[in-house]
Amino acid sequence: MTIARCRLYLITPPRIDAAVFTLALAQALDAGDVGCVQIRIKDEDDDVVRAAIRALQPVCQDRGVAAILNDRPDLAAEFGLDGVHIGQEDCPYAEARRLVGRDAIVGVTCHGSRHLAIDAADAGADYVAFGAFYPTATKVAKDEASPEILRWWSETMTVPCVAIGGIAVENCGPLVQAGADFLAVSSGVWLHPGGAAQAVKDFNAAIDRALSA
Repeated sequence: MTIARCRLYLITPPRIDAAVFTLALAQALDAGDVGCVQIRIKDEDDDVVRAAIRALQPVCQDRGVAAILNDRPDLAAEFGLDGVHIGQEDCPYAEARRLVGRDAIVGVTCHGSRHLAIDAADAGADYVAFGAFYPTATKVAKDEASPEILRWWSETMTVPCVAIGGIAVENCGPLVQAGADFLAVSSGVWLHPGGAAQAVKDFNAAIDRALSA
């Protein structure tokens, strides 16, 4: 994964109406640069997750945007998704890689830990995710992270890093300037008062402002 500019990494809400959300996702992806979409359906049975994948995967593919699945490398492999994101309490990296194959993306949550991030990168992870940087209502943050970890990582490592946790248009600038390769955003896009498409436009404008400051 070669990153020239910080990009958006969209995370779906944990529960969706697939028919309605498909339109919202398409509008968001058409509104500006998005590098990745993580399908994150929580506390639902496999049939619900499969239905979400069937609805959302073509939207991403048609626009050349990577579609990855949260937690479930087995289902990511079943559908030929672009990859999987795993947390520290999900299946081990080696098992995820075995299931999705060497050419797929495997990203790893590393919270605020340099040690976890180095271990993930050494194992072969395609990106590491740091956070939460700001308070978030999407999930209970197990750790806090400082922009300094992004700066340290970007200066010492080549594996891309993702910033996650409470990121909004108004607060993303310091993370971009610190060296985040991706901004992982959920409610900051889907609950944006102007709608998801406007959120994507606003985030890209904020990224450009931060990079030119």
